[in-house]
Amino acid sequence: MIKSIIPAIAFFCMALTTHAQTAEIANIADPRLDLALPGVNGEKITLSSLKGKVVLLDFWASWCGPCRYSNKSLVKLYAKYKRKGFEIYSVSLDEEKKDWEKAIRKDKITWLQVNDAGSWDSQSARRWNISSLPSSFLINKKGDMEVVSYEDNLSNTEIGKAKIKLISLSPNFTTGINVMVQGGTQFVNGLAFKEASS
Repeated sequence: MIKSIIPAIAFFCMALTTHAQTAEIANIADPRLDLALPGVNGEKITLSSLKGKVVLLDFWASWCGPCRYSNKSLVKLYAKYKRKGFEIYSVSLDEEKKDWEKAIRKDKITWLQVNDAGSWDSQSARRWNISSLPSSFLINKKGDMEVVSYEDNLSNTEIGKAKIKLISLSPNFTTGINVMVQGGTQFVNGLAFKEASS
């Protein structure tokens, strides 16, 4: 019995190493991750157009209490770092444009705002595997993803603020977060990102 199990285990191990996937760094220039959504005035704003800046990609909605609370921190963070090459690309999942615009005015948001009115079924929510709000992703000047934060906006943590400062001051700073693509699904530090369907 043991003699027949050993070759099977050896074959299984060889198959795993033969099909090992190479990791690649997630970059916003990748069409699977890039977004092109309408801003407040209806103009399309692409995420990849911000390459060269440190970007906080922030998913939120006007009806999300923690998101609205987080916007207070983001207002301060943006005021502090916007002149140092920091930008926020906020993606609202609001279905109603008037609710989104009212929240922008009330929260005194001055950074880039786009809307994907499909809510949880929107292309951007599926593309970035958004299942809770707020969700944030910190992207360095090269366009590489650095930090992933679900259910707690990155700006609310001291470590998030420290990383934003480090990345803003040094374009070569990297934490080396990698993405592994396996069977059409991306895994970012163990988090699954579904590949967007065309």
